[in-house]
Amino acid sequence: MPAVGPDPATTAAHDGRWTRPRTYVIRTLGCQMNVHDSERMAGLLEAAGMVPALPGGAGTDVAADAASADVVVINTCAVRENAATRLYGNLGRLAAVKRENPGLQIAVGGCMAQQDRDGIVARAPWVDVVFGTHNIDALPVLLERARHNASAQVEIHESLQVFPSTLPTKRESVYAGWVSISVGCNNTCTFCIVPHLRGKERDRRPGDVLAEVQAVVDAGAIEVTLLGQNVNSYGVSFGERDAFAKLLRACGPIEGLERVRFTSPHPAAFTDDVIAAMAETPNVMPSLHMPLQSGSDRVLRAMRRSYRSAKFLGILDRVRAAIPDAAITTDLIVGFPGETEEDFQATLDVVEASRFSAAFTFQYSPRPGTPAADLPPLDPAVVSERYGRLIELQERVSAEENHALVGSEVEVLVAEHDGRKDVRSGRVSGRARDNRLVHLGLGDLAEADRPRPGDVVTTVVTHAAPHHLVADGAPLRVRRTRSGDAWQLRRDGGDACGTPSDGSAAAAVGPVSLGLPTLRVGPR
Repeated sequence: MPAVGPDPATTAAHDGRWTRPRTYVIRTLGCQMNVHDSERMAGLLEAAGMVPALPGGAGTDVAADAASADVVVINTCAVRENAATRLYGNLGRLAAVKRENPGLQIAVGGCMAQQDRDGIVARAPWVDVVFGTHNIDALPVLLERARHNASAQVEIHESLQVFPSTLPTKRESVYAGWVSISVGCNNTCTFCIVPHLRGKERDRRPGDVLAEVQAVVDAGAIEVTLLGQNVNSYGVSFGERDAFAKLLRACGPIEGLERVRFTSPHPAAFTDDVIAAMAETPNVMPSLHMPLQSGSDRVLRAMRRSYRSAKFLGILDRVRAAIPDAAITTDLIVGFPGETEEDFQATLDVVEASRFSAAFTFQYSPRPGTPAADLPPLDPAVVSERYGRLIELQERVSAEENHALVGSEVEVLVAEHDGRKDVRSGRVSGRARDNRLVHLGLGDLAEADRPRPGDVVTTVVTHAAPHHLVADGAPLRVRRTRSGDAWQLRRDGGDACGTPSDGSAAAAVGPVSLGLPTLRVGPR
């Protein structure tokens, strides 16, 4: 058995002794999958003995954050063209910090790392570690190897080495958690780089998923979001095509789990058994993200999206028939190569008919390595003008849909960081059951009676805007929850998962760590 020396996550003093734990900052760019992957990275670093440089969370200035840290990890996205600009912009700012502090280690992971590989170190030679989407588990070892060898370490694997959900996790929120049900994607959309960077779909067994959901709930959460690149194809890899609907239903009896969400489904594989499971399982929320991308059948064919607009609208009709209060959001791409004015008008028509509560809209961005990247682009001025028209339409629809809720009761899970103006306005913010953002007035509630993040407030909507609701009257009810208790415990001295830093008995709401043994740091 190899000898175990000083823990690599401690900082060496000049006389060779090992002193304080090393500190880290993780900066996340991209989607919910990246946010969850960053939780895994944080769990790995803390399992190796590191501690957060900024316990309150990273700020908006990467250089300022890095000034407080021994290790900076940038978890990258490659879905849009500006991903590289954001990455190398951040790395450029970190170069100056590293000149001042040569001991700072910089690691780049995620989709852009999987794509650019050695090119990252070639463009930014001050980077110490590059690792991909398939070997998150290698991060602590690569950091130590880079430090020991005094040279950059680039390690990219072509297939998944360790399923991420078996890794330690440092969860960002105590009241809501992500749980991966699958990784990778089997679709072949011509605009999308994700299957190339994350590989073919691999599904977790239902028992493993439900065990992690239970662990997240036991740690204090009352909301769980099931994650996958295409959640409703879940089960195909183990031969059970109705597995996703069964998984939703199996979440229903979990005691303490009040809200279940999922993202993202694909219209081609969205079946009526999933709609029934949503409607008949009380803790599955009435919200659905259903990516349209385009309303033109011709463009959908060119995108290799295996559904057409009529099928898409039929899905929405069946969802609303079963779940009348469902809020449906979508993704839309404007300016895909070859899109004509007629095609774009078809998108406007479908958006008008769909009555989305919100839409994530993008101007087409070619990604190297995708089939669509070789197609002749549209005039940027045309794309910009169409994009403006789409935004104008969706803003109107969102405002109308939200205004229809004025005067209705909403149940809001209070969040920690879900509104920028709360301090000035005296409000708190959170998400309604249908996932709409709600800004809440608290009336004359005494400080001791104010809801904490993780608590649930029932109130009445008084105003509406395209992107949020406002409830300025006094709350009808404030329900204090286990999640609020866990948040308060963390605020008063526990870790990010609600575990007291002194290891006291209140660790009933401790961190989730599934399947990976760790070494104790320091004396017993």
